[in-house]
Amino acid sequence: MESSDSRKDLPPPPAIIPADVVKTELGPTYEQTKKAATPRRVPMARRGYGAKGQRIQLLTNHFKVTVPKSNDHFYQYSVALFYEDGHPTDGRGIGRKVMDKVQETYDTELEGKQLAYDGEKTLFTIGSLPHNKLEFTVVLEDVSLTRGGDNDSSRGNGSPSESDQKRRKRPYHSKTIKVQISYATKIPVQAIAAVLQGQESEHFQEAVRVLDIVLRQNAARQGCLLVRQSFFHNNPRNFVDLGGGVMGCRGFHSSFRAAQDGLSLNIDVSTTMIVKPGPVVDFLIMNQNVRDPYHIDWTKAKRVLKNLRIKTNHSNTEYKITGLTEKSCREQTFSLNQRSGRDGDGEVPTIEVTVYDYFVNHRNMRLQYSADFPCINVGKPKRPSYFPLELCNLVSLQRYTKALSNLQRASLVEKSRQKPQERMRSLTDALRSSNYDADPMLRSSGISISAQFTQVEGRVLSAPRLKVGNGEDFFPRNGRWNFNNKKLVDPVKIEKWAIVNFSARCDIRYLCNNLIKCGDMKGISISNPFEVFEESPQFRRESAPVRVERMFEAIKSKLPGPPQFLLCILPERKNSDIYGPWKRKNLSDVGIVTQCIAPTKVNDQYLTNVLLKINAKLGGMNSLLSIEHAPSIPLVSKLPTLILGMDVSHGSPGHSDVPSIAAVVSSRHWPLISRYRASVRTQSQKVEMIANLFKPVAGTREDQGIIRESLLDFYSSSGKRKPDQIIIFRDGVSESQFIQVLNIELEQIIEACKFLDENWCPKFMVIVAQKNHHTKFFQSGSPDNVPPGTVIDSKVCHPRNNDFYMCAHAGMIGTTRPTHYHVLHDELGFSADDLQELVHSLSYVYQRSTTAISVVAPICYAHLAASQMTQFIKFDDLSDTSSSHGGVTVPGAVPVPELPRLHDNVSSSMFFC
Repeated sequence: MESSDSRKDLPPPPAIIPADVVKTELGPTYEQTKKAATPRRVPMARRGYGAKGQRIQLLTNHFKVTVPKSNDHFYQYSVALFYEDGHPTDGRGIGRKVMDKVQETYDTELEGKQLAYDGEKTLFTIGSLPHNKLEFTVVLEDVSLTRGGDNDSSRGNGSPSESDQKRRKRPYHSKTIKVQISYATKIPVQAIAAVLQGQESEHFQEAVRVLDIVLRQNAARQGCLLVRQSFFHNNPRNFVDLGGGVMGCRGFHSSFRAAQDGLSLNIDVSTTMIVKPGPVVDFLIMNQNVRDPYHIDWTKAKRVLKNLRIKTNHSNTEYKITGLTEKSCREQTFSLNQRSGRDGDGEVPTIEVTVYDYFVNHRNMRLQYSADFPCINVGKPKRPSYFPLELCNLVSLQRYTKALSNLQRASLVEKSRQKPQERMRSLTDALRSSNYDADPMLRSSGISISAQFTQVEGRVLSAPRLKVGNGEDFFPRNGRWNFNNKKLVDPVKIEKWAIVNFSARCDIRYLCNNLIKCGDMKGISISNPFEVFEESPQFRRESAPVRVERMFEAIKSKLPGPPQFLLCILPERKNSDIYGPWKRKNLSDVGIVTQCIAPTKVNDQYLTNVLLKINAKLGGMNSLLSIEHAPSIPLVSKLPTLILGMDVSHGSPGHSDVPSIAAVVSSRHWPLISRYRASVRTQSQKVEMIANLFKPVAGTREDQGIIRESLLDFYSSSGKRKPDQIIIFRDGVSESQFIQVLNIELEQIIEACKFLDENWCPKFMVIVAQKNHHTKFFQSGSPDNVPPGTVIDSKVCHPRNNDFYMCAHAGMIGTTRPTHYHVLHDELGFSADDLQELVHSLSYVYQRSTTAISVVAPICYAHLAASQMTQFIKFDDLSDTSSSHGGVTVPGAVPVPELPRLHDNVSSSMFFC
């Protein structure tokens, strides 16, 4: 593939920045944003429906919503809340109480209108209010978290005895709030009906947002914790202990969806993490896994407690934790006002007392263990307010937003699983307890919600025929197969290899003998290892990178040349600190394929799974689709076709300052669709659009983008042929980002192609895969999950756009989560049946396992590649390095650390398997 000499409309040269700083866009550039704002491409309309497969009757967790024909409008108003002194309120929790009081007190002035309030600055009504501007005043008697509210704690500027006197004169926490309501706009209710008929309507999203706000308000009035469109009741039956002071709380997601069958309410089970309610000290002991308060790390405690809400043993008032004191309770002092009147200057005399002395001697409270520990501060920087630790209790339903440990995550997954019938019962109960039919806003609009699951028709596609060794073909059963008495379709020969052991607990000889024996049964010829390198006990206390370097020194001293392969035995199965440095050394520095294991139970199944990964990494193939071997894949086999899988991974909760990782895998050796390679880059945190697909270097003919790598590899591995067709599978984007995918990412890919050859015009197809949705399917009257290969493209799909749901895998535990595929763009001309068959087949080419997977293999591989290369850099300490490099700032860009590049020896391998 040769690059063209002619260059038109090249982008301006980039800013000059130091070599150790990678220029990564904050997001789309101005030009890209402009393109997306006036899009050249929009998601395509559905061309037809699939017909292949055995028909099956299913139920789905969509509940039909009836919207009456009406010329009514939703009227939108802005809401502003102020205290008596004119300062705006700053407590988010106060808004709903205020607006409920407004509705209750001023019903006549509002002409009986029902209000749908979002809890912050917007409310909606059906029909207009009497005036475009309205002002009301309400008094709230019990305001817990309000601006400058008095606390009955030890305070730096006033004695609690004074507060006691004031409390007798007026309600202690009463607040007068001024409410201003101003007209903003109106939204026709008919916008919903227009979209359901397949028409475009700019007001549809706003109209549905109003209905979503009504549901949130309904849940808020029941005392629920609200997390976006999910609601969580304060019921201990919904809590499961995850350890470490964290609990899983089961609740419900609900949102309105436009579908071919009309508007529906999608309800699903949802889980969030909450802090375990109860004594603060108990939470800290559990969270830090220590024996008693004397072993608590108070620096960590300060971080984890900040902004959590507490109640005290002697009061029902809620406070928000703002910090911990540096001094202990017996040392921390404050100025206590005296009761004995004023001094000669008219000032109230004060004395310095400790917090401990105040609560024990002035409040007559018994403190057992607080004296030696920090106090909890619930005040402001200039008006601190202290409580001894043991008086404080965490209130219920507070989200835990830090990163979960592996054990906690595994526990959450296990305890939140539900079999299909159990999930259906939970959803039926949720709908009944929500009692939407009684909601005044829904009733006044005439909108009603069915209590019955929607019936849909699915089709079960036949599993594709697979080819293994010795020319044998077979059909998987129930989405699964095995290699018992079978050989791999393209096994490798392993001659120069060695074993590296970082674990003293492994029987190397037994493992090695069985691995060679199992490999022989699968067709992989494995020689005896050249050497077994045991880590010296004296190095085990060293840091992980040092241990890896020491091991490589030993390898270099004993091996005659680079090995073909290294088998690494790790001391821990999860979170071994050796894993990242070991992978980096092998894949980036020296270019050696490696497989890490931490065997606990060595049997034939375990060894077969390990060999599947090793064979794929070394360039072999475990199985192929018979249709790619023939080759006879519709459209794909006729013309050179490149398949891309693209994904962006973001930092986990609690690590929000780490860079995002963009991964693109690409197919090779056309007409095969089972072989892939990967390119991985860092980019600015939380940026979803991939920034480096096309990256021309100013003043040169060079493009350092990801797509160029993929195109050149396809060309060299596919008989010097350029792809005439490029199929892009994109994961991780929401419907609101579809326009950006089409007009920013696809545009970059087209530019990368043109940069190589201006006269080259491949055809493109763009498909988004979504797993993070809430649609589930159930077999009516059966306890089992839907069968593998189930596809649904009617009734609950988009009324206009080209989408379908696919359950390619066999759901063995819990309830199957289908993948929602959105076909945004298709220049190839796929029929619905052929495309659904291709997607289904791509779930059977995953080389790491002998099961169909839930999403197409290229996307799974992109996840794996990003995850593995993330281990190359320890991101935990990046908050300092990612903000600036040597004081240099680049306009419009955020410096992020660059991932090490893969060594040439492994860059085109399936290292991620």
